[in-house]
Amino acid sequence: MGRVDTYSLPNLTINKNLMTQKIMYVLGGVFVLVGLLGFIMPSPLFGLFAVDTMHNIVHLLSGILAIWFAKMGPDKATMFAKVLGLVYLLVTILGFLMVDKGSILGLIHINSTDNYLHLVLAVVLLYVGFGMGGSKPQSSNMPM
Repeated sequence: MGRVDTYSLPNLTINKNLMTQKIMYVLGGVFVLVGLLGFIMPSPLFGLFAVDTMHNIVHLLSGILAIWFAKMGPDKATMFAKVLGLVYLLVTILGFLMVDKGSILGLIHINSTDNYLHLVLAVVLLYVGFGMGGSKPQSSNMPM
């Protein structure tokens, strides 16, 4: 049996790209909301997550950029999911290495709960960027 590529399933590629774009809109909105709540509610946010002004600003910027790139189209949304996923993976690694210090490089306050959330975000964003999106039609290697 030959391999099935995106030419044989064009609607799947379109749906995956649109789904990537929608996911980035949703994540962007959540980041903005969490960033705003961080300024309103006391830390730890929801009794779980350590936040401070810089942490809130990072959430706001992440959300605004996610929405902006999603608005630019599926390809840009996919690219930003990859970049943000890699950034959150780095933040996760640094967070686990520096959790006893209570901050990442002295810039943003973190705790263990933050680190696990950052890990989940990294996995989701990397899946959205590399696993779901960015599929381009390729020529088929199946014999005619």
